[in-house]
Amino acid sequence: MTGRLNSAQPYVLGLFRIVIGLLFACHGAASLFGVLGGSMGGGTVEAGTWPSWYAAVIQLAGGGLVMLGLGTRAAALISSGSMAYAYFKVHQPESLWPLQNGGEAAAVFCWTMLLLVFTGSGAFGLDRLFTGHGEHPEKTHPERATVAA
Repeated sequence: MTGRLNSAQPYVLGLFRIVIGLLFACHGAASLFGVLGGSMGGGTVEAGTWPSWYAAVIQLAGGGLVMLGLGTRAAALISSGSMAYAYFKVHQPESLWPLQNGGEAAAVFCWTMLLLVFTGSGAFGLDRLFTGHGEHPEKTHPERATVAA
């Protein structure tokens, strides 16, 4: 059982990255363009306003890059830092706990993006096209390959 779970790990990580990137990009698109329900306050954020507009640009661009698996580690690091800033400067001063200060999304995105910094893109990422790692994680990471039972 463990062998099968281990062999599926790069693919599940790739799907995780795609979903997290898409959700993060949707937050940015909602704030910048008013789509998908608009920004939290309704409407769009005004261009150039600190920190809302910059956070939305990072969300859209960083989320798109993470979703595609292109420059995943760098995009995830910048995105994680952006969400840490959002949590500690915007949400945490209101109250200590994320459930009380509305910072659940910022905290979860911060930690999920930080995880992607350390795990990389997994399967299905465009990073593989530029690093020459091919499509099969077992070939690039023989320690993850399992012997068929």
